Amino acid sequence: MKRSWIEVDLNILQENVQAIRGAISPGTELICVVKANAYGHGAVPVAQRAAQAGANWFAVAYLEEALKLRAALPAVNLLVLGVVDPSDTELLLEHKVIPIVATEEHGMALALAARKFGRDLEAHIKIDTGMGRLGLPWERAPDMIRRLAKEPGLNITGMCSHFAKVEPAEPEAAGTQADRFFSIAKEAEDLLGRRLFKHLSSSRAILYQKDWDLNGIRPGIILYGYGTGKKDMRFRTRPILQWKAFVMQVRSVPAGLPIGYYGTYKTRQPTDIATLAVGYADGYLRILSNKGYVLVHGRRCPVVGRVSMNWIAVDVGPDSGVKRGDVAVLIGEQGNESVWANELAQKCITIPYEILTGIDSSIRRQYIY
Repeated sequence: MKRSWIEVDLNILQENVQAIRGAISPGTELICVVKANAYGHGAVPVAQRAAQAGANWFAVAYLEEALKLRAALPAVNLLVLGVVDPSDTELLLEHKVIPIVATEEHGMALALAARKFGRDLEAHIKIDTGMGRLGLPWERAPDMIRRLAKEPGLNITGMCSHFAKVEPAEPEAAGTQADRFFSIAKEAEDLLGRRLFKHLSSSRAILYQKDWDLNGIRPGIILYGYGTGKKDMRFRTRPILQWKAFVMQVRSVPAGLPIGYYGTYKTRQPTDIATLAVGYADGYLRILSNKGYVLVHGRRCPVVGRVSMNWIAVDVGPDSGVKRGDVAVLIGEQGNESVWANELAQKCITIPYEILTGIDSSIRRQYIY
């Protein structure tokens, strides 16, 4: 009862993988994005179950994330979406991890490092088609690829890009990026004399644009159950994570009692106040003070007073019957009620990604198999 905990339902994850798999062509690979500890869900257990469900590609942000996955999944394809330092080329070769080439200089340095080990390094070329972040600038990419293709030690097997904006009501921006990518990919394949493994779409593009599935798609937040709620989307997925805490204490209090730091809330009537051992140090954001709701006894109960570092107070109502040791749900469902990360995100003026990845990684994860 000292701390909150996370429950991750891997059976729902498998259903999500199957829902995505069923909506795309058999020839398109799922590149499951499990960076940031699988968006806070736990990278290794999530990847293992996704692999059992048929996924054979996984993408991370950093090499150290890939190495942890490789120890658990020796046969899958691992792609690093961030910039791997050329000094780590030996690890890339040894563990069969595929880096992206982010700039021409980066590609040259990777090739040089691979030659020192007498081997070719498999890599995917990243094209910046309009994100303005990582990758070869699309205007100069063909010439850069031509030079990189001549460089011994670098085996270019794939090409990717990333959308800055996918909005069905405003299709021009994503359409322009896609056109740039297709044009550069054709030039590169003509130059190399072989097909490349092309991947362009992440979650939002996957939901709306079947024509951009290509050789691989990169589902991220949709794997974890968010972003698929609108009617015109290709499939639905469900959240797989619930965050729970025990009630530490319940007090019956009078009307007019100040709650928490600076008394920002006063009880409006005699009521019961439950204290939970969770706070902003755990990732329950302070902006949820006097805004958030948790579920207790299957009812939505407001968070009252300021969220503090390790505790929150919840108004569970008069004569509630709530007692120490009862389970409260911070994210998830209880009875007929639910509070999911997208609701918290709206209250915090952010996105579900930040809510999920912001949950303290030291909080215990329990996996439902």
